Amino acid sequence: MTRQTIGRAARAAGVNVETIRFYERRGLVRQPPRPAHGGTREYDSDTVARVRFVRQAQEIGFTLREVTELLSVRADPAADCGDVRVRAIGKRDEVEAKVAQLLRIRDALNRLIASCPGGGGLGACTILEAMEHGSTTDDAGPAHPATARGRTNAMKTTELVLEGMHCDGCARTIEAVVGRIAGVRKVEVAFEECRARILHDPAGAPVADLIDAIRKAGFQAAVAGP
Repeated sequence: MTRQTIGRAARAAGVNVETIRFYERRGLVRQPPRPAHGGTREYDSDTVARVRFVRQAQEIGFTLREVTELLSVRADPAADCGDVRVRAIGKRDEVEAKVAQLLRIRDALNRLIASCPGGGGLGACTILEAMEHGSTTDDAGPAHPATARGRTNAMKTTELVLEGMHCDGCARTIEAVVGRIAGVRKVEVAFEECRARILHDPAGAPVADLIDAIRKAGFQAAVAGP
C-alpha cells in the first residue's frame, strides 16, 4: 500500500493540506500515527480515497454531517445501493427547492428593477418603497401543504402498479420518497408483486404527486385497475 506525506496525499486527492487537517479534526479522516523515531506522518492510498470521497460528496451538496452518514452506510456490509439512492434523491429535492426559491428571488428583483424610474430623488425610489412596505414579492411564499390543499382527514388507499424495480432496495427507495410527501400516512411496496399500497390524503397528496415522485426516483407507476 503506497504511503506518502500529507502534501502528496493532498495533491493526489485534489485538495490542499489544510482541507485534510480539517477533515481530521471533524473525524472524517483518521490521522495516521507519527513514527516512533520521529519524522512525518504517512498517509496511505485508502486515506487518499476517503478524502477524495468526502470532497466529491461536498461538491454535489452534501453537508459534512450527511457525508459522515454516507461514510457509515458505505462501511455497513448490510447496506445496499437503495440506502444511498434515497439520500441522493433527498439531496436532489433540496437542490430543486433552492433553485425554485432562487428563481422567485430573481423574478422579484426583475419586477423591482422594471418598476424603477432609473433616476430622481430617493423619495421616488420604487425599490426602496417596495422593501419598506414588504411588497417585494407577489406572495408570502408557499403555504403549508395542510392549509394550501385542503383537508387532511379524508384518507384513502391507492394501489399503484410499478415498473423498473430490480430488488428490495428499489422497493425501499420508493417507500422512502413517497413517504416524505406531505399527506402520505403509510406506504407499502411489494417487490415481488411490483405494487404499492399508499394511504394518503387526496387533497394534500393527490395521486399525480405520488406518481411524479416515483418517476423522479427512476421508476414508473400507474394506478392499478379494478
